[in-house]
Amino acid sequence: MITITGALLRRWLTRLVVVTGVLALAGCGTLLHPERKGQTSGDIDPRIALANGVGLLFFIIPGAVAYAVDFSNGTIYLPSDRDQAQIDSMPFEDDLDLATLEQMLAEHLGKPVELDHELLLAERVESLDEALALVRMSGVDDAVRLEAL
Repeated sequence: MITITGALLRRWLTRLVVVTGVLALAGCGTLLHPERKGQTSGDIDPRIALANGVGLLFFIIPGAVAYAVDFSNGTIYLPSDRDQAQIDSMPFEDDLDLATLEQMLAEHLGKPVELDHELLLAERVESLDEALALVRMSGVDDAVRLEAL
């Protein structure tokens, strides 16, 4: 007869919990595609849906949590062309200061712009993709999304 000691059972349960957590996190579109955060609809990404489904099939609670998080964040949806922002590029020198940037934006928009605000962060990014990801993750459209719910 095989007997399981308390330490062996505890070790086995710990490994099971760790494996369950890793699988749930690996299937979570929020971790795999954080740049998609904030999308409200679109075509569902089959890879993310399948990964969440595997979590749901083997581990019900982590799979349900992964689906809930992905749908609430919008990361389960594939990006669409209509969700892409229209970007105007403006050339500038490397020694651009805040006042010059405010002046350039004010001329372009046709109204005064103040960038010196405690809730505003202006920083240089390496690429347009990085800038768009930061805008999406900032929650700029969260009020609009909440009104639609």
